[in-house]
Amino acid sequence: MIGIICAGDSELAPFFEEFQEETCVEKAMLKYHVGKLRGRDVVMLYCGVCKVNAAIAAQIMIDTFPVECVINAGVAGAIDTSLEIFDTVISTEVAYHDVGENILTEFHPWMKSVFFAADADLVAKSREALANIHTKGKLYWGRMVTGEAFIEDEGRQEIIDRFHPLSVDMETGSIAHVCYVNEVPFIAIRSITDTADHKGTEFFEKNCAEASAIAKDVTLEFIQGL
Repeated sequence: MIGIICAGDSELAPFFEEFQEETCVEKAMLKYHVGKLRGRDVVMLYCGVCKVNAAIAAQIMIDTFPVECVINAGVAGAIDTSLEIFDTVISTEVAYHDVGENILTEFHPWMKSVFFAADADLVAKSREALANIHTKGKLYWGRMVTGEAFIEDEGRQEIIDRFHPLSVDMETGSIAHVCYVNEVPFIAIRSITDTADHKGTEFFEKNCAEASAIAKDVTLEFIQGL
C-alpha cells in the first residue's frame, strides 16, 4: 500500500479524478481514503497546513495502514531562482529551516545531520519513471525545507544562505521526520505556485489548482512506475 499525504483539500482533489474509493476511515478529525490509483492500493488524505498537522496525519497513517512508502504530494514555493511557476521538485533530502541545528542531532532522533534523506530507492525509481513524462514545467530533484511561515521576502535570504534549497513549504519536513523514526520510505513531490519574482499569497491562490494537478500527474506517473 502507498500512502499519499497532501496539505490541503485543493491539493488532494485532483487525485479523486482517478481514485477508486473502497472505504473512508476517520481518525483525529482526519479522513483517510482507502482505494486504488492506477491499480495500486493507496490510502490518501489531506492533513491541513503546518508541521504538527502533517506529523499527526503521517503517524496515524503509519500506525493504522500497512503503507510501504509515503509520498507527500502538493505544492510549494520556489527558493532557488532557477525554478519557475509550475516546475516540480522531487525531494532528495528535507530539513526544517526554523528548528535549531542541534535539536535533532543532540536529542531524539539523534540524527547525524539536520537533513532527512528521501528514500534512495524511491528517488532512483522516480528518475526512471519520470524520464519521459510530458508535463507543464520542468522537473528538479533536490533539497526542500519546511517551516511554519509562508515565505515571501522576510527570511528568504537567510534560508538560502543556510540551506540552498530548491523549495519551501510547511509540511514536508514533518512527514519526512515521522517516516524517518518509523523507518518507512519517504519521498515528496511538490509543484511550484510562487517564486521570488512572483511571490505572495495571491500567486499561491492563483496557481494552486493548476500546480496541484501537475503534482498529481507527476505522482501518478511515479506510482505507475514503481
